[in-house]
Amino acid sequence: METHIKLELLATLKRYSPDSPEQFRIKRGIKVRDLLAELNIPEYEVNLVFINGQKGNLDSILNGGERVGLFPPLGGG
Repeated sequence: METHIKLELLATLKRYSPDSPEQFRIKRGIKVRDLLAELNIPEYEVNLVFINGQKGNLDSILNGGERVGLFPPLGGG
């Protein structure tokens, strides 16, 4: 069964943004790592996963209706 999430790709990950990130269609029960594969985002490019403002990980399961934020590794100094 399909449903939607709100997808936010930040910084260097924006280049992978789909056409409709506000209503991105997913299969209910998909893992974040499978979402990355659908978007052609290499796992090593994602450092932080946030789901509804809470820290998640690549094995977190999405059931639809979530806000998913993906962050690349950030450098600074």
